[in-house]
Amino acid sequence: MTGLEIRQLRVSFDGFTAVDGVDLDVRPGDLRFLIGPNGAGKTTLVDAVTGLVKAAGSVRFGGEELLGRSVHRIARAGIGRTFQTATVFEELTVLQNLDIAAGAGRSMWTMLRRRKGVPEPVAKAMETVGLTDLADSPAGTLAHGQKQWLEIGMLLVQDVRLLLLDEPVAGMSHDERQATGSLLERISAERTVVVIEHDMDFMRSFARSVSVLHAGKVLSEGTVAEVQADPKVQEVYLGHTAAEATADVAVREA
Repeated sequence: MTGLEIRQLRVSFDGFTAVDGVDLDVRPGDLRFLIGPNGAGKTTLVDAVTGLVKAAGSVRFGGEELLGRSVHRIARAGIGRTFQTATVFEELTVLQNLDIAAGAGRSMWTMLRRRKGVPEPVAKAMETVGLTDLADSPAGTLAHGQKQWLEIGMLLVQDVRLLLLDEPVAGMSHDERQATGSLLERISAERTVVVIEHDMDFMRSFARSVSVLHAGKVLSEGTVAEVQADPKVQEVYLGHTAAEATADVAVREA
C-alpha cells in the first residue's frame, strides 16, 4: 500500500488563499478524516490532489509528484474520488455501471451487452459494497446510500489505491451510515482512504486518524481522542477554550 505526502500545499483564487501551506501525511492503509468548519479548505485540498485546481507545493503518492499532472494522469496513478452527490449512470444496471468503470479500452457495445459471466474484479467489487443481489437493478432505483456504495465500487474496479471521499454519508439514514463505515473499514485494509466529513458521530465511530483544517491551515492532527481534547479545536468548534468549557460544565452542574 501507498501513503499520501503533502508539503506546503497552497491554493489561491483571485487573491484569496483557500489552502495555506498545508503539510499532511496519510500513512498507507489509514482511514483519515478531514474535518473543519465550512470554508476550511477541505474540498479545495482534495481538488488540488486530484488536479481539479492549480496548486503550489508538493503532493506525492507512491513516490510520484502529482501537482502539474492532468486529472486523467492522476487517476491513472491510482487515485479516485467521489463527490457529495453520487455520479452514476442511473439508466444502467449496477453491473453495467461497474463494467463500464472497469472497461477502459473496450467498446461501449462490449461493455453494455449482457455477458455470460461477470468479470472477477466486478463481482468482487459488488460483493464488497453489498450490491450483488441488485446487480441487474437500474442504478436509478437504488436508495441514496446504495448509490454512494455503487460509486465507491466503481473506484474499486479501477484498482484505485487512494480513495478521496467527499461527505460520503451526507443524507444517509443511521443504518446506512453504519454500513458505510464498515465498508470503509474493509476497503482500508487494502487501500488508503481519506474522508471529508461534517458528521462528527460518524467520524468518532470510524476514523483511525483525524486532521482538522481551519482557515486553510492544519489546526490539529491525531487520534479522535487527541483531536477532541485539543483546546484549539474546541475553540474553533465551540467558540471557547477548554478551560472555559470546563467552567461552563461546572456552573451547570452546580
